[in-house]
Amino acid sequence: MCGIAGIAGLAGIEQPEGLVKRMTDAIAHRGPNAEGVWKGEDIVLGHRRLSIIDLSDAGNQPFHSADSRYHVVYNGEIYNYRELQRELTEHTFKTSSDTEVLIAAWAKWGVECIERFHGMFAFALWDAQLQELFIVRDRLGIKPVYLFEQEGRVLFASEIRALLATGLVPRKLDPEALIDYLRYATVHAPATLVQGVRMLMPGHFVHVKNGVRSEKRYWHLVANAKTEVAELPLETVRREVRERLGRSVERRLVSDVPFGAFLSGGIDSSAVVGLMAQASTTPVHTFSIVFDEEKFSEERYAKLVAKKFNTEHTTIRLQPDDMLRMLPNALEAMDHPSVDGPNTWVVSKVTKEAGITMALSGLGGDEIFAGYDVFARTLGLLKKNWITILPKSLRAAAGAAYKSTRRTAAATKAAELMKARSFAIEDTYPLSRLTFTNSELRSFTRMDQFPLNSVQHIISDLLHEQNGSSLPLLSQVSVSELSTYLQNVLLRDTDQMSMAHALEVRVPFLDHELVEFVLGVHDQHKFPHTPKQLLVESLGDLLPREIVDRPKMGFTLPWEHWMKTALKSFCEARLATLGKRPEFNEQGLQALWQRFLGGDKRITWSRVWYLVVLADWIERNGIEE
Repeated sequence: MCGIAGIAGLAGIEQPEGLVKRMTDAIAHRGPNAEGVWKGEDIVLGHRRLSIIDLSDAGNQPFHSADSRYHVVYNGEIYNYRELQRELTEHTFKTSSDTEVLIAAWAKWGVECIERFHGMFAFALWDAQLQELFIVRDRLGIKPVYLFEQEGRVLFASEIRALLATGLVPRKLDPEALIDYLRYATVHAPATLVQGVRMLMPGHFVHVKNGVRSEKRYWHLVANAKTEVAELPLETVRREVRERLGRSVERRLVSDVPFGAFLSGGIDSSAVVGLMAQASTTPVHTFSIVFDEEKFSEERYAKLVAKKFNTEHTTIRLQPDDMLRMLPNALEAMDHPSVDGPNTWVVSKVTKEAGITMALSGLGGDEIFAGYDVFARTLGLLKKNWITILPKSLRAAAGAAYKSTRRTAAATKAAELMKARSFAIEDTYPLSRLTFTNSELRSFTRMDQFPLNSVQHIISDLLHEQNGSSLPLLSQVSVSELSTYLQNVLLRDTDQMSMAHALEVRVPFLDHELVEFVLGVHDQHKFPHTPKQLLVESLGDLLPREIVDRPKMGFTLPWEHWMKTALKSFCEARLATLGKRPEFNEQGLQALWQRFLGGDKRITWSRVWYLVVLADWIERNGIEE
């Protein structure tokens, strides 16, 4: 796990190695073990290394082939590198690193080697003989890479801050991306908040030759779903899920450094720990963040799982004020603004301080096994689709009346739903994680016209252009979740905040072979009568019933209380600076803040906090109008 950076197209740049060194310095937190910069003809590659496999200096990067034709900087892990190494018999390996396997595989199979890789990765490979660059991102978008193009040159890096460090990237706010952020508290790839900077999409690679860039998709979530699985009997499906998840966990145990697992005591993290215990010859190290307050703490569930699987369990007890004390550093670590990022920052910090360099996470289980409320809600709405036969004016009036009576954020969404064209996924899903509607945005911004809703565009493309409507209904919701919330919130936060502490996080539920299989499973096998029914039944008696039957909890902290007390002046100062920007209405922002302070249930803490975080990020990064 590392940080990568580079520039292709050096004309007009003085001392390009120094420029790339500035890029790698900006992401030094991603790789404290080694650093390197290499200059070729019209290319400079930079790297910061976090050593996980082959800890020797021989694994340092940029990594070069023996004949000096190929040069690579690489972030991630190829979990099946040992199997691939056995196929590469013509290559004499001098290290035990997966980086050398990557470069040998490229020398033998070319760009097609990507399809053989099982793992998470973002890498840039320069072919000195053909004078061409490939920049590649993994299938599910677990590892990030950002791009900026300018006058025939391409800059790339693991984080936006590295691109900004060059001075070549204007610090301009992208107006359409800003609206996306205001709607969803995130920006959906490929866009970013910085004008001209974009993310390489999951399952894509970029090819650059003679200043000309092209982009190609090598894997697609919908196209690779195993639709034939729908015909399999339930027992076969359960067996396959168990085997595939077990194999995924086992692959992710390859490490030359101390590793462990996050254990909340929920179904997903408990399943990962249970399968780790079965695959490991030594006790698994597990880590739980707990609180004294019973309503915030999952301590007893985590201890139950740790006892069952005989793990070496570490309970890290946090007082809420500990989080408050660490908040400034968490905000400084943000490469892009995030509501929940500080939570992940704290968990990663205490795990790293406990001596762990790599940890497995249960991230992704809810998305592929129908664990969120949105799955059941989508099915329920479709059964009520008859409502949309009624005139839209009548439905809108009913929704407005409901909103005025209930006066909650949920009621506001319900009112929007009543105006929808239909209760089909493409019309209802975009509301599922919406933060503010267009009419609400008009109250505190100076915007009158709004671009097409990004989530609506993504879902429409998935279901129609990419034929996602051929998948089972629950799988249609899964691809929606995987392509929006998971990719653009959860995975970004996990990478950004774990790597802020040089901690690698691996996600077994996002093994592409497992995802492809589960997306093909018929709804009747995973209908959410109980939480993640298919996953639980596939695991048999692996999990204690107390874990299966427990209520779902999240990582909860008293943000509302803080924002009205200890963080009040901080919030007010940030909102004041935001109000002075031309995109915002200062009076409208203040009215929103006063409604929050006054206890208006429609203005939840997160709907204000994400504006505070945005203002803080803009100020820290010097983002101009």
